[in-house]
Amino acid sequence: MQEVTLKQIAEILQISVTTVSKALKDYKDVSPKTKAAVRNLAAKLNYKPNPTALSLRNRETKIIGLIIPEVVHHFFASIIHGVVLEAENHGYLVITLISNDSYELEKQQVALLLDKRVDGILVSLAGSTVHTHHISQIIKKEVPLVMFDKISDEIRCSQVIIDDWQAAFEATEKLILSGCRKIIHLKGPDGPKTSLDRFEGYKDALKKHRIPFHPSYVYTSKNVSIEDGYKLTEQALKDHPDIDAVFCITDLVAAGVHKYCKNHQIKMPEQISIIGFSNWLISELMSPSLSTVDQPGYEMGIRAVNLLIQEIGSKKSDEKSTLQKIVLPTKVLMRETTR
Repeated sequence: MQEVTLKQIAEILQISVTTVSKALKDYKDVSPKTKAAVRNLAAKLNYKPNPTALSLRNRETKIIGLIIPEVVHHFFASIIHGVVLEAENHGYLVITLISNDSYELEKQQVALLLDKRVDGILVSLAGSTVHTHHISQIIKKEVPLVMFDKISDEIRCSQVIIDDWQAAFEATEKLILSGCRKIIHLKGPDGPKTSLDRFEGYKDALKKHRIPFHPSYVYTSKNVSIEDGYKLTEQALKDHPDIDAVFCITDLVAAGVHKYCKNHQIKMPEQISIIGFSNWLISELMSPSLSTVDQPGYEMGIRAVNLLIQEIGSKKSDEKSTLQKIVLPTKVLMRETTR
């Protein structure tokens, strides 16, 4: 059945389309008699406003884009949950795209969202992203942008993050205070700021407690995976058989360390202590349970959406938005893989 249009109502009542539109919006310059006639006919014909036309007139689509590096991780799953629920509360739909930590795919996804004319974009950078020209295009096209978790200091936009340096510092210090001295760090790729800040936090905790930093105690997990954690632990123990602790970039990598220790009858935490990062869903279910840094993923998603909606509102009102940086607190959860 063909949808009824404003033009059809106007032709039946022999008035202008503008008058019909104003009558439905209760404009004061339309007489009560005309308003009643328009509304009665609209109800009789089951007229419904065209959402696409409304979007064009209002300069909005009521759709926001979300780009995340991966979905296998509980942290990002929690972010999606927070983003979608909060966006729905404000009447927005969310297009969720997963870059698979690929710079090239991330560029394509940014272009896709811009072509779709979304009202705003939320981005957490891929691990392989070093150049940010494609992110700059979002700002250049005046599309509201909020970055979260994995950000770039090169991009001037609102952000929702944690203090990765502080979290890594506290995690490493927990290991030191428990008696560990030969602490390996399985770090992430050099691109994302999160990896760099966690690495610096690890080094500064060693420095505070006058423990020499050895570059050979640092291994890079290029894929940030369980497999990397397993292989790097094997290599680290070949290089340094007397290590007594491992601080990992994420729980996924820590799960690989955990698996290696179990497979080779290395007692945790008696021989090796392990701390991960993110508080992945299964970290508490491992045996022994994994110590980790708890990241508030759900809250991060909610706060990021609220910041984005504020910026969308400012754009609609032709007001200049104020860039904001929200830093959410973290805490180290000491479980069974630490002394």
